[in-house]
Amino acid sequence: MRILVLNPNTTASMTAKISAAARSVAGAGTEILAANPAMGPASIEGYYDEALCLPGLLEEVIRHEREGIDGTVIACFDDTGLDAARTVATGPVIGICEAALHTASLLGARISVVTTLSRSVPAIEHLARRYGVADRCRVRAAEVPVLALEDAGSSAADRVRSEIADAVAHDGAEVVVLGCAGMTDLTQRFSREFGLPVIDGVAAAVKLVESLVTLGLRTSKVGGYAPPLPKAYAGELARFAPKGG
Repeated sequence: MRILVLNPNTTASMTAKISAAARSVAGAGTEILAANPAMGPASIEGYYDEALCLPGLLEEVIRHEREGIDGTVIACFDDTGLDAARTVATGPVIGICEAALHTASLLGARISVVTTLSRSVPAIEHLARRYGVADRCRVRAAEVPVLALEDAGSSAADRVRSEIADAVAHDGAEVVVLGCAGMTDLTQRFSREFGLPVIDGVAAAVKLVESLVTLGLRTSKVGGYAPPLPKAYAGELARFAPKGG
């Protein structure tokens, strides 16, 4: 089984961290292909970054589809480009927020998501509604820039820890979800420290893709996830013009 784990930003060190997390949980017969786009923002912090990472993200999905993969993980907690990726992929495509929230919902009644910046909270709250857990989920921001998570000398981990402590004390959190792929290396440490499940969406998504592929399930092409219709695209996006499917 070959799974693409796609970091939608262009920061290679974060891709390496995500790759290590994915490989640590992947089954013996699973090959993890970690990648990031060659073009786009260095980090995704809000709707503008999210919009401008999409061409590079889709280019990577299409390229890996041609080379042969069984499933894809979108490793950004905004589930960036998830629906668009499903239209060009054949195997299952899972977002890390989607996987983390569904996993957390099986482990406790009250869920707290700790993400990076306040500007990311509305997007995650929207996803919580989409995935049916909004009434039992609180989203918090540690006010940590995404790229600070790549700096070993920063106080990012301590800020995340403080926000988890507040979630336990004030939200009654029974399960904590780390709301950024760049936090994946903090999962086990904080799970031990706080004595409750701390969910990393990258790991959860890899196991979910493995399960779907093992069951022989693929993304439905009836309706919204049908391949894009052929048409001309103008300007710099000309090379993305759908050829039909």
